[in-house]
Amino acid sequence: MPSDTVAASPWRRDAVLVALVGGAHSISHFSQLLLAPLFPWLKDAFGVGYAELGFLLTIFFVVSCVIQTLSGFWVDRFGPRPVLLTGLTLIGFAALGYAVSTSYAMLAAFSVVAGVGNGVFHPVDYTLINRKVAKEHLGHAYSVHGITGSLGWALAPAIVVPLTVAFSWRVALASAAVLVFAVLAVLVIFRRHLELEPLPPSPKVAEGGLAVEGTLDFLRIPAVWMCFGFFFFYAGALSVIQSFAPAAAGRLHDVPTELAAMCLTVYMVCSAGGMLAGGFLASNHERSERIVGIGFGVAAIVALVLGYASLPVLAVPVLFGVMGFVTGTAGPSRDIIVKRAAPDNATGRVYGVVYSGLDIGQAVVPLLIGHMMDLHQYRSVWLVLAILQGVLIVNAFSVRRVRRTVGVPAAA
Repeated sequence: MPSDTVAASPWRRDAVLVALVGGAHSISHFSQLLLAPLFPWLKDAFGVGYAELGFLLTIFFVVSCVIQTLSGFWVDRFGPRPVLLTGLTLIGFAALGYAVSTSYAMLAAFSVVAGVGNGVFHPVDYTLINRKVAKEHLGHAYSVHGITGSLGWALAPAIVVPLTVAFSWRVALASAAVLVFAVLAVLVIFRRHLELEPLPPSPKVAEGGLAVEGTLDFLRIPAVWMCFGFFFFYAGALSVIQSFAPAAAGRLHDVPTELAAMCLTVYMVCSAGGMLAGGFLASNHERSERIVGIGFGVAAIVALVLGYASLPVLAVPVLFGVMGFVTGTAGPSRDIIVKRAAPDNATGRVYGVVYSGLDIGQAVVPLLIGHMMDLHQYRSVWLVLAILQGVLIVNAFSVRRVRRTVGVPAAA
């Protein structure tokens, strides 16, 4: 009996940590979709067009990209807990700031604050998971992390739109701030689980018998830039699905507007289910690249079918669900691949740089796809999505082929 208790303790400890990190991660995704669902109301309230409102998102992601890179250094130097709590605090204040804004300039200023808050999460989350969770639980930890992010995306419109209809957009955003501060309060109460000492600056031996000595030596690891490229293209594919794919499918297959809008919800829900399954698949780290390859390979085929086949209306949301599930299964294995590229004493910095690819992809790719939509090139939208997913397959296997080294001889 005592041995059972001892054996269970690491699992309970890991479960608590992953739950706390996952809750914080959901707020990161939640903050990304606070404003977009309210654009019809904000447009009238501030007398601006959709282009100006869309620029608020550009501000958010550009700032987040810069902070994400910098926060990796802060995490390695000061530890993840203070950086995480600061990020959540800033997101809460930004949501309150949105709620009391009386001009477009105020919305833009608080978009900067929200971007700063959002930029800390991936370096913090993965540093905590990689350094505190047992190796045999990593696949499940990555799975939960991905699922909570997807749920954060789903939660934002589900909260702010009904509250706006029932009361006002100001009440909706103030309520969002209350939720953020509630999550922050939980993390403060259980902050001891987030404690992690900063790593010493002394060299650590990396795979292949080499060491990462200088602060920026990790930038010389080819696999780090391969992973950066992976997330750039991944974000591009995701932005196509989130912003344009439902409308493009609706135009191609005469899908009613309401059903087309549901396609994204179907995708996200099935993606969360895929991530749950992917946590079990990722238990064998040696097959990570194959899982990613199969997942995005099937997704690319589905994208081409949606773009070029003649389909009945009800088949469209079903195929969105299939695409969401297979890409979701690839998520935990994707995170395993990134972990392999990160030397132990540069985890925060590596994840900060690698995940900045997400923000850049979300800022750049929609400009191209939006132009295609304006030109009514709906099939081309799906072709580009399939190409992006194909690039992800090649990229995942390329990470495995390059050596995780920096060319610095290891200390004796």
